[in-house]
Amino acid sequence: MGEKLAADTAMGAVTLKVGDLDGMIRYYAEAVPLRLLAHDGPTAVLGRGTTPVVILEHAPELRHAAAGSAGLFHTAILFETEAALAAAVYSVATHAPGTFTGSSDHLVSKAFYFTDPEGNGVELYWDRDRAQWSWVHGQVEMDTIFLDPNAFLREHLTERAVAEPAIGGAKVGHVHLSVGDLETARAFYVDRLGFDATLDYHGSALFVSAGGYHHHMAMNVWNSRGAGRRRPTLGLGQVDIRVPGADDLGALAERMRHYRVPLADDGTALAFEDPWANILRVTVPE
Repeated sequence: MGEKLAADTAMGAVTLKVGDLDGMIRYYAEAVPLRLLAHDGPTAVLGRGTTPVVILEHAPELRHAAAGSAGLFHTAILFETEAALAAAVYSVATHAPGTFTGSSDHLVSKAFYFTDPEGNGVELYWDRDRAQWSWVHGQVEMDTIFLDPNAFLREHLTERAVAEPAIGGAKVGHVHLSVGDLETARAFYVDRLGFDATLDYHGSALFVSAGGYHHHMAMNVWNSRGAGRRRPTLGLGQVDIRVPGADDLGALAERMRHYRVPLADDGTALAFEDPWANILRVTVPE
């Protein structure tokens, strides 16, 4: 039984349950900016090219989660170039300036943070080349260094990007969750799901990945220490993970059954919950 996720594992789209579908489409399409790839009744799919990034599901019957709950900390959208990232940052600054919450150089990446109109965290980022990442005793070196957004835009924003901000490719690079405790998170995401732990950040956040990436997922207790299982609320609906092939999916299904994790398995996708009732769906590329 394989104990680890395949090296080519990657994140798929993040599904959000939203109260104001039209308003959220406007934010992700006009501000971020992603393209509206499909809109079928209560569901809208936004992304770049043919790659879905965010799926919005209208759920007006739901309410916002209480403070301190487990759930989504942020969806992190990875851009191919600094120019494409600058275009997106400038677009959000232009269309929704009040949603900016900060920016940081993390050594492995440069990141800009926002909060969408319904309170979901959004990170827009670009990765440095892997050859520039530093690993010490099996842990990736990351830091939080102030990144001047105006200086970044002066250096990387082009006239073309101002005119056509949705330049270049973008995809979900990682997903960061708020959880109740890190010991339980490690037992689930590392020991059962099969990610590698890449960084234990001062005992308050755990970063995990496949294939030596800095992190595909992270879990923190900064606002949610002690949180229990989620109830249905607005916010995170589902996190999609892609494994390379059917054999990888089968190995994961076998591993999760071994650990008695309840799962739905239709042969092409696995769906299960983490200890806080965050739904994970694992598929293979079409």
